[in-house]
Formats: sequence, C-alpha cells, structure tokens
Amino acid sequence: MQLQGQFVDIPNRQIYSVEIEVQDGKISQISKIPDNPSLPFLMPGFIDAHVHVESSMLVPSEFARLAVCHGTVATISDPHEIANVCGVKGVDYMIENGKQVPFKFYFGAPSCVPATPFETAGAEVDAQDIENLMSRPEIHYLAEMMNWPGTVNRDPLVMEKIKIAQKYGKPIDGHAPGLKGELAEKYVSAGPSTDHECFTYEEALDKVKLGMKIAIREGSAAKNFEALIDLIDEYPEMIMLCSDDKHPDNLAISHINELAARAVAKGKDVFDVLQAACLTPISHYSLKVGQLRPEDPADFILAKDLKDFQILATYINGEKVAENGTTLIPSIKNEVINNFDTDLKSPEDFKLEAKGNQVRVIEALDGQLITPEISGEVLIIDGFAESNVAKDILKITVVNRYQNSDPAVAFIKNFGLKTGAIASSVGHDSHNIIAVGVDDESIFKAVNLIIQAKGGISAVSGNQEEILPLPVGGIMSASDGYEVADAYTQIDKIAKEMGSKLNSPFMTLSFMALLVIPDLKLSDKGLFDGQKFEFTEVFK
Repeated sequence: MQLQGQFVDIPNRQIYSVEIEVQDGKISQISKIPDNPSLPFLMPGFIDAHVHVESSMLVPSEFARLAVCHGTVATISDPHEIANVCGVKGVDYMIENGKQVPFKFYFGAPSCVPATPFETAGAEVDAQDIENLMSRPEIHYLAEMMNWPGTVNRDPLVMEKIKIAQKYGKPIDGHAPGLKGELAEKYVSAGPSTDHECFTYEEALDKVKLGMKIAIREGSAAKNFEALIDLIDEYPEMIMLCSDDKHPDNLAISHINELAARAVAKGKDVFDVLQAACLTPISHYSLKVGQLRPEDPADFILAKDLKDFQILATYINGEKVAENGTTLIPSIKNEVINNFDTDLKSPEDFKLEAKGNQVRVIEALDGQLITPEISGEVLIIDGFAESNVAKDILKITVVNRYQNSDPAVAFIKNFGLKTGAIASSVGHDSHNIIAVGVDDESIFKAVNLIIQAKGGISAVSGNQEEILPLPVGGIMSASDGYEVADAYTQIDKIAKEMGSKLNSPFMTLSFMALLVIPDLKLSDKGLFDGQKFEFTEVFK
C-alpha cells in the first residue's frame, strides 16, 4: 500500500509532503515528494493516556469501533471497574474482548480493588493477583494507585504492589488529587510516575517538578483541561492527554482529537500538542504503537487540517479501520459476565428517621469529581427526613448489589430534579446501585428497574420508566456502540427534562460513591468524610 500526505514530523517540528509504503502491517519506506499543500495531513494516531473503557458503557470491541473514527489508535486502559465487580476474571474478559478487534488496548493491573475497606465490592485483587498479572505480557503497568494515604505512609500492602511492578520494570500510574508540597514529594518518591487527578495548575506544577507526567483530563464528568493546558507551554514533554471516563454519547462525537483542537485554538504550539496526544504515552509506557518511522507498525491517521483535526482515515497495523467518520470495524458477538445478587426493594427501605432537619449535604459540582460538604435543611414528614425539592436538597442512596443489606441514605445538592428519580449501577469504584430522587416511591422504582435488569441506568418520572440495560458486569452493554450511544442520549434527555441542569447527570451520579475523592461521598455502608477518611453522620 502507498499513501501520500503532508507528513507532520513531530520530533523535528516540520511538515513536508511524503509518500509512505506499507508492507505486512509496517511502514517500509517514507520518501519525500514535491510539496503538495492539497494533500491531507499525515501523523501518528492519537492515544488516550488514561481511560476506563468500562465508563463508555461499551465492551472494548465496541469502544474501539467508535474511537477509531476520531483518530484514536490506542488507549492506556485501567480495567479496575470490571475488576471491582468480577476480579481478575473481569480483567481477563477485557483483554480477550479487546483482542477481537484491530485496536491497541494496553491494560494495567488494578492496584486498588476494592478501592477502600469502607465499601462493598464484588471482588478483591490482592498482591498475589498483582504478581500474576504483572508477569503477563498483556499487562503493561500498575494502574492508578488510588490509596494515596497508604502510599505516602508506606503501607506494607501498598508498597508490596508497587515493588512488584518495579520488579517487572513496568510503570506505576498515580492518583493523588490535591497533593502538593511534601505530601506530593512523598507520594512520587514511592514510585508513581503519572497523575491524571490534578485540578489546579499549581498542584500539577508541583508534581511536574517532581518528575511526574501529567495526563490532562477532559472526560464526560471531570474536566481539567482549562486549568492545566498552559503547562504544555513550558513542559511539553511532561504532558499527555486523557479522557479517564467517556460516556457513549460523547465518544460517538469526539475523543482525544477534540482536546488537540481545543489546545491549538488556545494558541498552543501544534507540535507540542501532538507530542502530548500521540508520542509521549508511547515512550512512557513503551508501547508498540507506530510513530511514523520506517519499520514501525503502520499506525497513523489522515487529517483534513491541523486546527479542527477532522479525521479522514485511521490505520492500525496498516489496516484502514475508519474513514470519513465511519467505522470499518465490524461488531462481534460479545459474551456476558456479571456479579449481581440482591433482592428487589420497597419504598420503606429508603426511609430515614429524622434526627433534626439540619444535615450534611454532598455538593455535586458540574465537571468536577470533588464534592464539598455543605449544610442543608431537609423536610420532616411523619418523623422521616425527606428531600427538600425547593432548595434542591435531594435524597441520595447507595444500594449494595452484591448481597442483601439496608440501603445507605443521605442528601445531595445540584442534581436539580423536580420530579422522579434517576439510578445507575455504574458507581465508581465498587459499582453498587446509586440513585437520586425527590421521593422514596420514585427512588425504589428506579432502583428496582436496575435490579431486574442486573445492571443499567434508569429514569423514573410519574408513569414514565426507562432503562438502558448494562448486562456485562452491570456496567457495560454488549450491543452496538452507536445504538447504546443513542439510547444513552435519550435517557440523559429524560433526566434533564426532569429538571437536572448538570451537563452529564448520570456520569456525575456515578462518582458520588467514589470515596477516594474528597470531601463528602456515600458508600453502601454510609456517609463518608474523604478528608478524615472515616464515616460521618448525616444529621448535624
């Protein structure tokens, strides 16, 4: 195969016309030709430097079908979502499913399953599991070390996992939101070499100066691009781009190409941007992804321009996998694995006896994972604490989906629902059922829709009851990715018609049980103070 294009030579910061030859999936030759500005731009493919494929609600083979349309050829994929549900069996599922399609998934060994001892997960990945995983060629790194207190304080179990990764010479991903100064120094010195959790420029700068690479994150919920992108001006070699969590409707529209376009629109040097988007992950993780050099795998993209990064074609190992926004990867038949065992609930299960009307409230912030603790006033009806819809203080619950137990109940602000309830079994990291609603009747209906389907996202408003089933681990669909994206768009629309002003209410909901992100969260065992790392009371 021969192709011509305007070659974007990132290391040498030049653009010139070339003809490339591809044989047996590799680039055999690159030859300069007379300058031809009408040719499309030819460059290495985009790489998502940190993503949980499961958050797309798609199995890897379907994720790939959508991602290649945006020029993505590879991902650094942390499978800890499915690992929290199904353990190492879930990691194996992701690896094997990803092998069925021409896409380069680079999976890590989940380091924190369960994420904390303060919640109920479906499985555990212990140090021996990490040893077994890290010895495998399909596992390329130790996935994000979320237990930053354990890392800073050199907890023996945490350090054992880190030392296993170091023994195999594989990188260790970080997860240290808010750490600066001495704490950041202690964290980095233990071994983690990347972080995707920075939410201020100053925090990221501290970590860069300690030698950490910063993956600038812009996903469906957490959006840190604006706060961090200026780092690329002074430290271009230390920056990567990632989505972390990307819902299917967003993935159908764009991926890393959108971040590249936004960076260029802000005046960032295009070669610096493409270094971050295409090359730095390859060197950091030692990926077998082509960089447009002779003898490299023929992984590359053709783009209409270097402004909007409209992708004309994507090639992986010399195979054209997308053209003009259409995927050329066929759907495959996907198996289903799961771990879901709890009985249907009743409205009475969500009653909370009032101990006053002043409560601790989780403040959900649009585009952020951090949730400040604020005070709020609930209604008291027949001795029970109820949502105060007028003040947007709504009831939130987390229901253990692995065994029968009483739901945990608390209150949250900024979901904005005026009627009904929404629920999801995508609940980082243990993936219990999370629901927010204005009344117990709606909450119980939304939760039961998910229990009956053994996973999904649901919306209930009056007589309207909708669910998007997610039968794979209760967090992914095995159906066509574009059909899932359309179904998600519809149920997201319903949530917004119910009053939610959040950009992505279901994605925001999925992080309200993520205890490792401060300040206030809710697990299936109760309300949790992420600063003190201990349970706290709902009533003040």
